[in-house]
Amino acid sequence: MSETPVITIDIVSDVVCPWCIIGYKKLEKAMANFEDQARFELAWHAFELNPSMPPEGQDINEHMAQKYGATPEQSRANRERLRDAGKDLDFDFSYHENMRMVNTFDAHRLLHWAGETGKQTALKLALFKAHFTDGKDVSDHETLVGIAGSVGLDEKRARDLLETDMFASEVRAVEAEWQDRFITGVPAFIFNKKFMVPGAQDPEVFANIIENKLLKKAA
Repeated sequence: MSETPVITIDIVSDVVCPWCIIGYKKLEKAMANFEDQARFELAWHAFELNPSMPPEGQDINEHMAQKYGATPEQSRANRERLRDAGKDLDFDFSYHENMRMVNTFDAHRLLHWAGETGKQTALKLALFKAHFTDGKDVSDHETLVGIAGSVGLDEKRARDLLETDMFASEVRAVEAEWQDRFITGVPAFIFNKKFMVPGAQDPEVFANIIENKLLKKAA
């Protein structure tokens, strides 16, 4: 009896990137089609959409205007499209007018640690929910400690990590590595270290990669 093939998926993303959670939810649908044929191992890698974001963050409309030239009306229309996309994928985007874009470096440090514990995906999804659904500040240390605890991570360890520069150099190195691989936007999904799929593609796109480029070769 042959062993179940293992498919690794490296996901480069940021926790304040709406298309990253949409992309993951679409990937999740694709993976469900192969749950009896393969075992999936996911690893999340740091990418900061706004590495220079100050600690106090920035009003989301101001941020969208400054970075993308979007008017408040265009920003609201974009958020409505995201809400609709989220509904189709059972994810709630609860945008509000006073929402802020925040610095995510400390969240990535927590995620790096979570990668050593087997709880990285759980933490990533909890961070997406905290930011987009619950409107929490995912740069705030106490908020981050609480989110870590909610997925079974040790809160004292999380607090100690955040109060130091633990894993800072490791996260910077990871970010630089993916930039060196010419990933300049997220999400990006890398299957078995070989096949890169950029963006929040439809489940069929992911399923095609899994079935025709990975499972058929493994057969």
